[in-house]
Amino acid sequence: MTANAPLTRLWLVLRTLVKDVRDGFIEISRHSLALVGLVVVAVTLTFVARPGLQLTVNELVLGWLEMRQADSMDPPTNDAAYRSTATSVKGLPKNQLAITYWLSRRYRVSPEPIAALVTEAWVVGERSQIPPTLLLAIMAIESKFNPFTAGTQGAMGLMQIDPAAPRHDFSPFGGRLAVFDPVTNLRVGARHLQDLIRQSESIEEALRQYAAASGQSDENLYVERVLNEQKLLEKML
Repeated sequence: MTANAPLTRLWLVLRTLVKDVRDGFIEISRHSLALVGLVVVAVTLTFVARPGLQLTVNELVLGWLEMRQADSMDPPTNDAAYRSTATSVKGLPKNQLAITYWLSRRYRVSPEPIAALVTEAWVVGERSQIPPTLLLAIMAIESKFNPFTAGTQGAMGLMQIDPAAPRHDFSPFGGRLAVFDPVTNLRVGARHLQDLIRQSESIEEALRQYAAASGQSDENLYVERVLNEQKLLEKML
């Protein structure tokens, strides 16, 4: 019995130490939870009393989340290499949807890339005051919606743009290779056509100049084909 006394006292000491630690942890946790509860109540009462403060906090939090999202995004979408060239046909306006499916069947191209071009043609057309059907008709005649078409005189892409021509600046879109990006080619081609329309007395004259710049052999036939294609597209509307 005497030999086991030191072990018994050691066990009692350890048990007492463990109990004290446990009780202390419970007490600290209780006070911590109470403090958190008081903070929550105080913040809630502050927001109730001052709705404008809650709106300000919400705006700050949303702004922070947007900045975090922007930081995690890919490089600027103005670079053609990072731009999607396909769009879902769901949600398209009826007139754009009809033209999308018609062009898809006529030129045997999937509806999604055609939908991206139709959508962009409407946006660019509204900005440049050029009928979107005219832009689409030029793409149809120039390349049959093949973005990698190359002409004999250096013209390339959907609207047969010469990236080496001084009037065509592809630097904002990532360089000369952006000529093969369908959306970029459409934007630069529309800007070129807009300049020709301003300098010409008629659409026909502007199209003749466009045909000459893209390397078309028969300018009058080119104008006729483009305008006939536009008429077909207008019927879809």
